[in-house]
Amino acid sequence: MAPIIPSSHRATLGKLARRALLTAGPALAQSHLHNLSKRGLSVNHTQGVTLGVIGAYVVVIALLWNLPYVRWVLWPFKMLVIAFHEFGHAITACCTGGRVESISLDPHEGGVTHMRGGRQAITLPAGYLGSSLIGALLTFCGFNIVASKIASLVLAVCFLLTLWWARKDWLTIITILLAVGLLVACWFIKHAEALRFVVLFIGVMSSLYSVWDICDDLILRKVNSSDASVFAKRYGGSSQCWGIIWSLISLTFMIFGILAGLAAFKQSFQQQEDDSKDFIPTVRMLLKI
Repeated sequence: MAPIIPSSHRATLGKLARRALLTAGPALAQSHLHNLSKRGLSVNHTQGVTLGVIGAYVVVIALLWNLPYVRWVLWPFKMLVIAFHEFGHAITACCTGGRVESISLDPHEGGVTHMRGGRQAITLPAGYLGSSLIGALLTFCGFNIVASKIASLVLAVCFLLTLWWARKDWLTIITILLAVGLLVACWFIKHAEALRFVVLFIGVMSSLYSVWDICDDLILRKVNSSDASVFAKRYGGSSQCWGIIWSLISLTFMIFGILAGLAAFKQSFQQQEDDSKDFIPTVRMLLKI
């Protein structure tokens, strides 16, 4: 038989309980949020390997970017991120009422987007900032195989648009087709595990391209025909100032991409491979089924 508690005692106990909850509630909530935050940004083994790969990519790209002769190893990827740069100009021109007439890449690592109309206050910085935003998104997706598959499908749409705008420029066409061939080939390597590291590499390089290219053109070489130079002439300030601002924004995008990847993708290599088997399996998997 349960003990009988007088009503006056029950009221007192109820008040004490409510007071205890009110006192402990904020502390419990803060502790719970702290645990979630700590768990969200904690780094497991798989993520540690990914961070190590990102660091290695940064060092390798920095060396190959500046060393004579061997810098040609990066040339196809430079052409690809320049295509991202021009895509940034083109897509913002379309979104601001402009019209894209053509896109072309130059073998000397340059590119140009011919367009009419649009808001140049948006389209001019959209080259560097657009390529760095794409780079950050690819870096984020590079933490996970399934996310990398999705990223490659989105890239395919961007490539199709770029091919349409660059249908008369053979260098752009060849660059895009080679990139598509690389991505497709990676789908068939260990359930697209290789795709993850290729997407990660393209993401890191696209993010850093904005920084290094701005430094090369505006801070070190002081080239006067850059997007930042045109922006400075139209809207004030100096090209070096705008270049530094855009570089800082690009680095911020990349950092957010890495932090988001750490928070979102906690799966181990094996878990990612298992998930990849069920998401658009390769031809070999379909044949086995």
